[in-house]
Amino acid sequence: MMMRRFPVVVALASAVVLHAGAQQAPTGTRAVVEALASERFEGRLAGSNGERMAGDYIASQLAKIGAKPLPGRDGYFLPFDFTAGSRDGGSSLTVASALHPSAFKTTADVQALSFSDNAEVSGPVVFAGYGIVVPDSQNFGYDNYAGLDVKNKIVLVLRYFPEDADQKTRAILARYADLRYKAMAARQRGAVAMLVVAGPHSPNAGDTIPMSFDTALAGSGLVAASISGKVAGEIFSAAPENTLDAAQKALDSGNPHVPGFTFPNLTVTVRADVVREKQSGRNVAAYLPATDAPGNSADNAEKPWVVLGAHYDHLGRGANGNSLAGKDEMGRVHFGADDNASGTAAVLAIGEELSRQPRRRNVMLTLWSGEEFGLIGSSAFMATPPIPTDRIEAYLNFDMVGRMQDNKLTVQALGTSPVWAKIIEQANVSAGFDLQLQQDPYQPTDVASFNLASVPCLTFFTGTHADYHRPTDTADKIDYADLDRVVRFAASITRKLEDLDRAPQFTKVDQSLPSGAGRAGVRVFTGTIPDYSTEMKGLLLSGVIGGGPAEQAGLQKGDVIVEIAGQSITNIYDYTFALELLKIGQPAKVVYLRNGQRKDTTLTPAARK
Repeated sequence: MMMRRFPVVVALASAVVLHAGAQQAPTGTRAVVEALASERFEGRLAGSNGERMAGDYIASQLAKIGAKPLPGRDGYFLPFDFTAGSRDGGSSLTVASALHPSAFKTTADVQALSFSDNAEVSGPVVFAGYGIVVPDSQNFGYDNYAGLDVKNKIVLVLRYFPEDADQKTRAILARYADLRYKAMAARQRGAVAMLVVAGPHSPNAGDTIPMSFDTALAGSGLVAASISGKVAGEIFSAAPENTLDAAQKALDSGNPHVPGFTFPNLTVTVRADVVREKQSGRNVAAYLPATDAPGNSADNAEKPWVVLGAHYDHLGRGANGNSLAGKDEMGRVHFGADDNASGTAAVLAIGEELSRQPRRRNVMLTLWSGEEFGLIGSSAFMATPPIPTDRIEAYLNFDMVGRMQDNKLTVQALGTSPVWAKIIEQANVSAGFDLQLQQDPYQPTDVASFNLASVPCLTFFTGTHADYHRPTDTADKIDYADLDRVVRFAASITRKLEDLDRAPQFTKVDQSLPSGAGRAGVRVFTGTIPDYSTEMKGLLLSGVIGGGPAEQAGLQKGDVIVEIAGQSITNIYDYTFALELLKIGQPAKVVYLRNGQRKDTTLTPAARK
């Protein structure tokens, strides 16, 4: 659960005294969850046919409650493009040795890695063991590049990490065995390409690595490809005193002093061709016009807006890297009943209730796609908003609200406005939840997109569970009575917002940071909020956390970090690994681009559990 979630959504509606009949929850939450979490919609992966069918279904439900297309729109859909995966477009490799040249073109022998640059390079080859470098900050000396000159050369490294090292050593080395981390280490030392082979004593021995899903839209700054054992054998034939088998055996003990070596009289030419596949997703949006405004859409657009939102996409069959399915569950439909058919049902049910009442504000109902790929749908919405964002008074977000445990309901982002505490307390008098209140709006869900736009937000969440991101998140496990209680509670909050004479004031939340360093469980915190959806070299910031180290260093939304602590940054993966170089409380130089101009600053990382 910790791996995901970001932005925020809000709701408002009319000030109306409820009569007894209105106290009953809107009907239909069960029907909506069962429909969305059915086999028919195939897990609702963004860009898939299942997502399109689910979007059509949601649009039909919006039409049933009388919600209208947004002003100036002919329908309910707001499409956006995103990178949905990658494939090998025809990579190749040639080994030119003193014996004879050998050419390889099939994916069984050479296959680009998903983060490779598209280019052709030639050069001598250096064997660099497992290609692992443990940062000095870990106080564990291990560097497979020690004593090697790989500048303008091609490095050959083993996949995984030493097989026979003791458990403690394996645990440390495993942290730095990610292929992206290995590629970054090679690039930092001047290599032009990295070749990866699964050694004879490793899992998947001799097999190339299938092209995996990769959310990065740009390459890693060098050519990177996996090669078969056959290709590695051709390369090792240039150094008959060494064999791949013997080289791996020497390394597998975890001995940090096993040297690498250069293959004499050998030149390799490798061409990587990564085709990044673009797809289109669809947000679904409609609104209930303010009832005290003139009838045309232009007049309604001038009224203030409250937004209710939830993401409706899920993981499809879990093939894109964020499934938690067990081995016996692989390839099965991930139904996503709680995540997030429950939130979608809540938004539709609240909209149904508000549609029967007078409204002083426009109420937008938004169902996001692409949340599971990194808040892509809500980010696209805020990048090109269909209404001016300064007219959005509040956003209420619903993400996983169908599995109540011990009557506990978590309400997050209270710190975004001083009005929330009183409104929530009043609404809970009749609801009776054991509320878990959190001030922090920096959540890994769509609420983040609205917080960055200075919109007061709330997000509702009933907690994680063992079925999260697994095919077992099914409709029969939803507690519909408590889901309907969440609907009534949120509708009450919306009506109390309607009673306000003025828009809620937005408050930027400064994230509190624990003091001290070196305690168990403490990690480096920089306070940056990456943008996952823009194609460029470097790390584009979609914002910074209030009061965090990045803001204190003068960084701001729109800056592009290209170097930190001497480590070049080409994308978010590089940045994540570069954090390993930082130490809590020790200043680090950050180089960034602002409006195309290169600047630098000093950032002092803080500690965060």
